[in-house]
Amino acid sequence: MNATPTEPEHSPAPTGEPAPAPTAFDIALRPLSFRDPLRWLAAGTRDFAHAPAIGLFYGACFVVMGWALLKMYEQAPAYVMALSAGFLLMGPFLCLGLYRTSQRLEAGEKPDFGDSLLAWDARTGTLAIFGFVLLVLEMLWGRATLVIFAVSFDGMPDLKGSLLALLDPENIGFITAWLGVGAVFAGLIYAVSVVSIPMILHRQTDAITAGLTSLRLVLTQTGVMLWWAFLIALFVGLAMLPWFAGLLVVGPVIGHASWHAYRAAVA
Repeated sequence: MNATPTEPEHSPAPTGEPAPAPTAFDIALRPLSFRDPLRWLAAGTRDFAHAPAIGLFYGACFVVMGWALLKMYEQAPAYVMALSAGFLLMGPFLCLGLYRTSQRLEAGEKPDFGDSLLAWDARTGTLAIFGFVLLVLEMLWGRATLVIFAVSFDGMPDLKGSLLALLDPENIGFITAWLGVGAVFAGLIYAVSVVSIPMILHRQTDAITAGLTSLRLVLTQTGVMLWWAFLIALFVGLAMLPWFAGLLVVGPVIGHASWHAYRAAVA
């Protein structure tokens, strides 16, 4: 009688296993030129022109938030000055709906206002984690600025007094400390967020991978990304001067342009 066949002692290794997800250091970054940020702005302007109603809605949100910020902190000028700049650096998170609109236009689809409002829905947890990190950095920045004011003056000056203090050459120590602390926090927030939120929306990656990829981009293409940061600060700063009214248009254009910056930089 024939023996019953038995299973081999060592089964062959299974094939077709999914490859591990790429880490932040596996994601390829494209080389950029100093002309690219101007192209991103041009592309952002075109996106705004193709979906002006959506853009104006988000621009109006920026304007209202600016007014609310001044009203809320009119008795705490140190927080106004820190959080106003921080508010601008949180743009990548606040412009999520604009990224979705640019994504639809890039795919040849018609953007939808409701779709832009719900762009966060698929990645709520990841976006919440990233937003919390930005919020902590913002509050640390505000607290550090408050300490600088406290040790530099007898009592906290009002908003007008704070602005005058920044223009007085006798306060060179205060000005240097204030600018130094601001540069550190602004640079850190910008470095970890410049392409993070578009990347989370597009690739559905985790917050750590997105933040590290953004940091890699800034560290490896420092000149171009500093040029991009300067353009953002210049246009948004000018837009803030007439009671934030310029943000009605500049805000959405920068938001759309940031999507194109991500698409150009991250392969």
